[in-house]
Amino acid sequence: MKKILFLFILLFGTSITFAQKKSDKSQAEKKPFVLGEIRTIDSKILSEKRTLNIYLPESYKETDTIKYPVIYLLDGAADEDFIHVVGLVQYNTFPWINRIPESIVVGIANTNRKRDFTSPATIEILKKQMPNNGGSEKFISFLEKELQPYIDNHFKTSNSKTIIGQSLGGLLATEILFTKPMLFNKYIIISPSLWWNDGALLKTNPSLLEDTFSNQTDIYIGVGKEGLSPFFDNHVMEVDANILCDKIKSGKSKSVKVHFDYLPEEDHATVTHPSIFNAFRILYPKKN
Repeated sequence: MKKILFLFILLFGTSITFAQKKSDKSQAEKKPFVLGEIRTIDSKILSEKRTLNIYLPESYKETDTIKYPVIYLLDGAADEDFIHVVGLVQYNTFPWINRIPESIVVGIANTNRKRDFTSPATIEILKKQMPNNGGSEKFISFLEKELQPYIDNHFKTSNSKTIIGQSLGGLLATEILFTKPMLFNKYIIISPSLWWNDGALLKTNPSLLEDTFSNQTDIYIGVGKEGLSPFFDNHVMEVDANILCDKIKSGKSKSVKVHFDYLPEEDHATVTHPSIFNAFRILYPKKN
């Protein structure tokens, strides 16, 4: 009887040990969920290293000949907008959705967005409240001369390029549209801080509006119910965004299309995600 009891205890103990080992093995097989890849580019123009978060479509293969559109995302760090924007891109490229083409997403992580996304301040209150400003010309040069060539050299890219910017990022996207419009084919401009320098950008006359401008350009402007700007009582965010749309619509170029989207249920903090979803639907109409 004692021998049988001892044998039972031995077998029971062995089974527990085996289960523990199996459990330990299961835990050891855990691995991180990878959404994309992180690269660093050493910018001579900006005199600093910049972090890029890059998402590649599931079908992307180095060995095939397919080329992909590129979506450049300002505020593109992992703790900024990269993760949820990649989710929108992936969702809209699912075969059963098939709303936008499979695309590469390049998230540009910030080091100093107030510096990079603004032109030099000309108003005293801006100089005082945001002293480290005025680097937009350098940053645009970085996009044109370093970042886009880097992405084109390292990945299989098509000629289709989109930029997404919100708030000060929307201000920068508008500045690019007005000063270097051919850098991108599609502009997704959300809640742009057009109050900067008391609306100076809205008072310019960009080449984009001339009848000689022939580059096909699609623009989405989205804004929530956001109210007054932080520094100027004469600037209401949604009104400035509407003025921007009207200014572009008044242009003579037949190659430029602009879409205005007012989201009254959203505010400055919540408007980004629904705006980008809407932008994809508007810029890529449903296929018949």
